[in-house]
Amino acid sequence: MQESKNENEIRLVASDLDGTLLQYGKKKIEGEIFDQIRALAAHGIRFCPASGRQYTSLRALFAPVAGDCVFLCENGGVVGRGEKVIAKTPMPRALAEKIAWDLWDGSDGKGEVMLSGENTAYLMSRGRGMEERIRFIGNRYRLIQSPAEVPEEIVKVSVYLSEGVGPFVDRLVP
Repeated sequence: MQESKNENEIRLVASDLDGTLLQYGKKKIEGEIFDQIRALAAHGIRFCPASGRQYTSLRALFAPVAGDCVFLCENGGVVGRGEKVIAKTPMPRALAEKIAWDLWDGSDGKGEVMLSGENTAYLMSRGRGMEERIRFIGNRYRLIQSPAEVPEEIVKVSVYLSEGVGPFVDRLVP
C-alpha cells in the first residue's frame, strides 16, 4: 500500500454487505466487485466490507481479494485484516448475559438469541429459523442453553424474531 502524501487522498472505501453488495437471497459475491476491489488496491486504497457477519464468513466471501481488505465484522465488534483479528471490542460480560436473557424472556417464546464471539456465534434456539439463516450465511455456530455457556468474550448480542420486531418494540427497545 502506498503512503498517502495528501491529507484529502482516499485511503479506504467501506461498504455494507447484505442488501448492498450482496443482494438478499444471494450467497456469493459477483466477480465484478472483486475487479473493483483489485482496482482500488492498485491505487493504494483498502476496501472494507462492513457487516454484522463474523470474520470467518466475510473472509470466505471475499477470499479472492481478502489480502486487499480490512474487515469490519459483528457490527463493529471485530476488525480483521489478513488472517487475524486486529481489534475487538467485547461487551461487559454481565451486561451481555443480561441483555440475552431480557431478549429471550421478553419475546414471548418467539425470539431466538445469538451471542457472538470473535469467530463463533452461540445460538439459544427455539427452532424458528435462525439456525438455518446462520448456516446460509456461513457463520460458525454452536447451540447453547444459556449465555453462561459462551466460553469467550461476547462482542454482540442479537435477537431473531421470525414474525418481525413490531409486536416487541415497546417491550424490548427501552
